[in-house]
Amino acid sequence: MNTGFIGEKLALEFLKDKGFELITKNYISRYGEIDIIMCDDKYIIFVEVKSRKNARYGTPAQAVTYSKQKKIIITASEWIISNKTNLQPRFDVVEVYIDGYKKTKIVHIENAFDAFDV
Repeated sequence: MNTGFIGEKLALEFLKDKGFELITKNYISRYGEIDIIMCDDKYIIFVEVKSRKNARYGTPAQAVTYSKQKKIIITASEWIISNKTNLQPRFDVVEVYIDGYKKTKIVHIENAFDAFDV
């Protein structure tokens, strides 16, 4: 198993434990992919998961570049159009630090970026 797959699995478990409900995983459109889509009573949450062994070359969230944010926002817009919702969209990043097959730390950055940033 690769680090990305393990990270997404750990992030999903973490978010479920926080009370979020899973809508779908690995939503793909012609514009890009969203790792996890979840919701609570107020938000539809589009989650980008980034996994690393350490932050030697920067934090995982720093890998969510402007270009990546733009793709996520466009893909989320497509999902919203196809799946009508009254929930407020939110874009989160979950950093997963992994040592082998186990997590060492998870950082959940709520509202990491928004459509107005891009």
